[in-house]
Amino acid sequence: MKRHGCASVFAGDIDAFIDFKASMGIACTSRNWTLYDFDRYCVRHGYKEFDRQTVEGWVLARKRATSPNHLTWMSHIRELGRFMRANGNGDAYVLSDDFKAKMVRVQPYLLTRAETDAFFAAAAEYGDATPWTWQAVCFFGLMHPCGLRTCEVRGLQRNDVHLETGEIDIMWSKGHRSRKLAITDEVAGMIASCDERTSAAFGGERSTLFTSSIGDPVSPSSVGLVFHRIWDAAGLPAEKGGKRPRPHAFRHHFAYANIERWRRDGADIGAMLPYLAKYMGHSTFDSTYYYVHTSPDFLDEYADIVADAESLLPEVGFDG
Repeated sequence: MKRHGCASVFAGDIDAFIDFKASMGIACTSRNWTLYDFDRYCVRHGYKEFDRQTVEGWVLARKRATSPNHLTWMSHIRELGRFMRANGNGDAYVLSDDFKAKMVRVQPYLLTRAETDAFFAAAAEYGDATPWTWQAVCFFGLMHPCGLRTCEVRGLQRNDVHLETGEIDIMWSKGHRSRKLAITDEVAGMIASCDERTSAAFGGERSTLFTSSIGDPVSPSSVGLVFHRIWDAAGLPAEKGGKRPRPHAFRHHFAYANIERWRRDGADIGAMLPYLAKYMGHSTFDSTYYYVHTSPDFLDEYADIVADAESLLPEVGFDG
């Protein structure tokens, strides 16, 4: 049965694969649209075999029309091939690793204390006739002291916040790793104040902590827009060394500020990195080492620390 709008001979396989992923709690709109595009391609060209010519022909055609910096969609067609093989089609072609997208790391913007102070001073004065007027300080205030991802703050549910115990639950984050984080009294008070204001405007029945003007969860685009408006209002530079600041800079700041604090306190940084990885929801230590490697202040001093830690720590992920 063709239930997702697919029309090629692979419609049943695509439907089954999408349903399988959804049943595992791994919903992904971009993956689905990628497979729909493959389906339309097969219909246009009359392809009926999931072979190398069909798959690589589509990949090459799509690469010509896609930014070279955004090629992760190739993994979706590779997964579909593996799924088809596992479900009885032993001839299904699995896309070669030669087509794997190369990981491109964005060089982080390293915030200074003066910049964060100026940003939050401007955020406290921000006003645009939307809930961001009172939500901005709390939203970015959660990213700054807790190192949260933007998507984690956007998706934070009211019942994930436990002010009485000073904890928040980060549910179904990147890689579907949940975790519980301790928060300070200051952060708890900031959340309580923001929630009280939002409840007065929209009622207390909403699910997410942060909301748009129409009561929906805030969108990714609005987060970036408000961040840059506040940044400009604070009179902060738009660029530093060719790098443009983004909301994610608060997460970078959380990581390297903790590492610097441990250094000043004489702590064993190699022993502390696993705790930082756990708190930030990293699947491997490589993601945590990245924050060390990208900070120019730490490169020389921490080179030996990172090398020693990498040789001692097991190559395992974290289950949140």
